Amino acid sequence: MTANPQPTLLAVFAHPDDEAFSVGGTLTHYARRGVRVVLACATRGEAGKITVPGMTVDDLGQQREQELREACRALEIGEPVFLDYHDSGRYERTRHDDPLALMNVNPLDVEVGLRALIKEVQPQVIVTFDPHGGYGHVDHLQIHRATTAAFFSTGHLPGGGPQRLYYTAMTHEAAAGIARMGQDLDPLVYGVSPDTVAVRMNVAAYAENKKAALAAHGTQTGAESLLGRMTPEEREAMETRMLGTEGFSIGGTRTPIARYPLRGLFDGVPGGEGVDGE
Repeated sequence: MTANPQPTLLAVFAHPDDEAFSVGGTLTHYARRGVRVVLACATRGEAGKITVPGMTVDDLGQQREQELREACRALEIGEPVFLDYHDSGRYERTRHDDPLALMNVNPLDVEVGLRALIKEVQPQVIVTFDPHGGYGHVDHLQIHRATTAAFFSTGHLPGGGPQRLYYTAMTHEAAAGIARMGQDLDPLVYGVSPDTVAVRMNVAAYAENKKAALAAHGTQTGAESLLGRMTPEEREAMETRMLGTEGFSIGGTRTPIARYPLRGLFDGVPGGEGVDGE
């Protein structure tokens, strides 16, 4: 097997809708630049909370799978890859006794599956959750850990394996904004200093794609969701932050970094020449 000649980005997240919030604009940006974008989703969100009043769904996992497929179309990327674990849930929906719930799976076993996916996809760049999982969800933490491990254990693959690992990153200011909207987050824990953000992607041009992807996740963005309960002023402030810029920190690299901050996720990455304007 030879190294992948096409610039390829692998994004690894836990639930349908994770991609839309933190990286949706970035995925569309690179897809339009000819990058092969592969989204891996660990679960089908079976334990999510339906936020549309009066809505009933026979099979929430199947429903959310279809929502993710629609979101991928909105983001102009290919069909998602499912890792076939179960959503661990939160609060009263926590699935303590489900052996396939991601919280109950050995992260080393998740790493094995991700190594196989990396070998198949041959990405130069991988993107996943930050070390706090965005807002601390146990499934996010599991995927962060397993994806990080898989990056470090695949350097022997053709072409030297993936060359760069990035984590989603919120500044302290952005985390404070989310905290004001009802999430019990300490901005100094869940956010990062501006100097930690290695890549700031201007994704304003893809705002409509991102809005459409969020709307596709209808069971999770209804009137009883965090988004649905926002005042018009809060929603406008959230959209200004979320739809304009997406930030990333460096989780690992196998290639030198010639400048900081970087111009994009492929800046200086072998196999990604020209993608970020070099």
